Amino acid sequence: MKYTIREEAGFRYVDEGEGEVLLLLHGLFGALSNWDDVIQTFSNRYRVVIPMLPIYEMPIRQASLEGLVAFIEKFVAQKGLQDLTLLGNSLGGHLAILYTFKNPDQVRRLVLTGSSGLFENGMGGSFPKRGSYDYIAERVAYTFYDPNVASKELIDEVFEITSSIPKCMSIVSIAKSAQRNNVGKDLHQIQVPTLLVWGLNDTITPANVGHEFNRLITHSELYFIDQCCHAPMMECPARFNELLESWLARHPVGELVE
Repeated sequence: MKYTIREEAGFRYVDEGEGEVLLLLHGLFGALSNWDDVIQTFSNRYRVVIPMLPIYEMPIRQASLEGLVAFIEKFVAQKGLQDLTLLGNSLGGHLAILYTFKNPDQVRRLVLTGSSGLFENGMGGSFPKRGSYDYIAERVAYTFYDPNVASKELIDEVFEITSSIPKCMSIVSIAKSAQRNNVGKDLHQIQVPTLLVWGLNDTITPANVGHEFNRLITHSELYFIDQCCHAPMMECPARFNELLESWLARHPVGELVE
C-alpha cells in the first residue's frame, strides 16, 4: 500500500484516515510496513496512526522500555491524540501495556498480538548475531509459520540493522529492559476492553502466553489463528482484520465494562 511517511517535530509517522484513533506500535525489529494491511483495511473508517519508534537511534542510556514509553507520550501530546485504541505487536504490545498503566485516561481499548511482557524467546532463543546473512535469514523466517513470508526485503532490512554495532547495542539494551520488565503482577490494572490475537504456532511468545494474558486481564478476549506465528497482522492479515473489525464493533469507545 502507498502511504505518506510524515515528519514533524522530530517524529516520523503514518497518519491515514479520519475518525477514532487506532495507534499502532511495532516490535523490536518491526517497521511501519508491518501494519500495511491494517492501514488498508481500516483507514477508510478510522484514523490510523503509526509512529516510527526510535529503537535504533536512542542514546544508549535511554534505550529502554521506559525511554520508548516516554517517546510515545511525547508523540501523543504533539499530535493531540485522545481516546486511543492501542494496538501492539511483540515489543509494541509490551509498550502499549506500559503506556496504559501510565495513562489510563487516554486509552479506551487495547489490542495485543504476540506481546512480550510475560515471557518470550528472543529472536528464537539467540540474538543478535552479526555478519552472517544466512543466520539472520534463518532467524527472521523463524518468526513466521510460513518461512516464505520472510521476504528478501525484510531479511535485508534486519541484516542491515544487525550489521551496525550501535544499533545492536540499542537492541540488546532494549531487549534486556523488556526481560526485566515483567508486567504480570500489574495486569489487573487494565480495565479497558482488550483483544488478544495470537498465532497458534508462535515460537517467540507461545500460545500459553496468550492464555496467561487472558487470565490476568479482566476484560480480555483471546483468539488463536492456526498456521500462524508471531506477527498475525502480517502472516494472516485477512483473519486478523476480521477479528479486529468484529471486536471493535462490539466494543465501541465509551462502552462501560463491568
